Amino acid sequence: MAYVITDSCTKDSLCIEACPVDCIHPKEDEAGFAEVETLYIQPNDCIDCGACVPVCPTNSIYALDDLPAELAHHAQRNATYYGL
Repeated sequence: MAYVITDSCTKDSLCIEACPVDCIHPKEDEAGFAEVETLYIQPNDCIDCGACVPVCPTNSIYALDDLPAELAHHAQRNATYYGL
């Protein structure tokens, strides 16, 4: 079970700093940062630690199993960002 970032993300990067495995991108210094609407979690690299959840000021991060039905499409958006 990976975590998923939804469209209320403000790209504040707090989750990037909290992630122990560096699976949230793009970072501010990476190509495409300005063009994307949200940050994305690499589902294959996420270790399900949940460190990103409590630091998100907009409550935009959900465990895949807890993702509300109306936000379920964000799981595919995260995966698509990584070419999955």
